[in-house]
Amino acid sequence: MTPSEGTSRRTPVDVFADSLARLDVPLHRVAPGEAATALAELVDVPAVGTPLPDRFGVDLPEAVQTDFAPADLRAAATGVTHANFAVADYGSVALPATPDGLEPASLFCDRHVVVLRAADVVPDMPAAFERLGPRLRDGDSTVLATGPSATADMGALVRGAHGPKAVDVVLVEDDDGD
Repeated sequence: MTPSEGTSRRTPVDVFADSLARLDVPLHRVAPGEAATALAELVDVPAVGTPLPDRFGVDLPEAVQTDFAPADLRAAATGVTHANFAVADYGSVALPATPDGLEPASLFCDRHVVVLRAADVVPDMPAAFERLGPRLRDGDSTVLATGPSATADMGALVRGAHGPKAVDVVLVEDDDGD
């Protein structure tokens, strides 16, 4: 049966949730007013992170250090950052390079907590390229990250070899619940 024949069509957020589940990445869907509490519960200290853009309407927990040195980064258990958007089909998040250290905070800690708005989940890679195109032409850099770091180069699967061992996504729902 096609969507026009009466079945409900899956949203990009639904597809994203399924993709994350296949990657063993917990998705925490929260209302805007619940995001700060959800973040506080997910952060293991010491923690570093980058301030969240105003469009999220969420502040980082006080335990998250935003002005950090390399030694703070090495000691941090959790890194908290935002994603500009996510690719539903792959469960990938688009992490921008920022002067305040978003890339290191997302890559060097054992746990990465990424904050994303539901409105910023795109369905597939063609839609991601539409979003990325103008940024890349302007000289910006973006990392598409998919799940925790893992490698089996030397035999058994090892998590955290080239990035975080664990990833959590806090998805801030739109005001209308989508």
